Amino acid sequence: MTKARAAKKLAQAAAFGGGGLGLIGATLYGVLTAEARYAKHVIGPMKAHPAKGDGLYGRYPGHPITLAMIGDSSAAGYGTSSPDETPGVLLACGLAELAKRPVRLVDVSRTGAKSNDLAGQVDTALLAGPHVAAILIGVNDVKSQMPPSTSVRLLDSAVRRLRAANCEVVVGTCPDLGVVRPIMPPLRQVARSWSQRLAAAQTISVVEAGGRTVSMGSLLSEAFRTNPSMWGPDNFHPSVTGYAAAAAALLPSVAAAVGVGPESFVHPESFRGEAVLPIAEAAVQAARTAGTEVAAAKVAGNDRGPRGRWAQLRHRRRHPKADVDRVEEGFASPADAVPVGK
Repeated sequence: MTKARAAKKLAQAAAFGGGGLGLIGATLYGVLTAEARYAKHVIGPMKAHPAKGDGLYGRYPGHPITLAMIGDSSAAGYGTSSPDETPGVLLACGLAELAKRPVRLVDVSRTGAKSNDLAGQVDTALLAGPHVAAILIGVNDVKSQMPPSTSVRLLDSAVRRLRAANCEVVVGTCPDLGVVRPIMPPLRQVARSWSQRLAAAQTISVVEAGGRTVSMGSLLSEAFRTNPSMWGPDNFHPSVTGYAAAAAALLPSVAAAVGVGPESFVHPESFRGEAVLPIAEAAVQAARTAGTEVAAAKVAGNDRGPRGRWAQLRHRRRHPKADVDRVEEGFASPADAVPVGK
């Protein structure tokens, strides 16, 4: 079975309520969860929770764009010492600079969250009327031995609820667990293969639900393999530098989702490896290359072809890190929700 077919079947199993465990192999899943338990023992309990960065960013005119940050410790910024170092604040500041409009951040992410926590986080986020949401989730599902199809199905439900509320959605897919140092060889390759297949299944489900994905891959390039400064003290969570790299990978897609930034209306460029492909093929290619965006596309006016939904594969250019410019603190309210305008 090809990787594209395997990922597609896992996504279909999630959609129809199947167990999906057999699609990755019970032995493989058991090995990976055993490694995750070992890694959790080595890493130890979490000692602190990052401070939230909710507030308004960017001293620009116009109505604010409301950004919701949803997910686990990778979304919350576990290990950071200041809200200004968290992915949510970095995304809000970058988006404000690209849009030349203020951005209101509503951060509902929580350290230790799993995919079955997404529903509650989405409930809270929707109270603010978000225009766009960024989701990072999945690693804790492995630790808790959640069946992959369950993980994908819960993510699919969260994306559909947000899209039904006219909120654009960008999901950072499951990172490459093979680069996590407490997971020792030879099982790193096993973890890498499992992660890529789950990331591909997440991509298929998210795009089918109306969102777009960005592959986190090896948490953004070979830097995490070779540069110790990208890792925090526990060698499991990113450092401040690592979170900045993750936010930089997500930002162009978040901006494009709301129609702002220099690349929002640029067609795929074949010389950069960009293309329109059947969704399963696009998902597998994206899982292999960190920072790759996948979103729905049309060919000759049609959403689907003989091999399923069409998807656009993009390698968006990164932008320099924006300075943190907080205007005010506090949660957004439904009264702040206004059309973004593209």
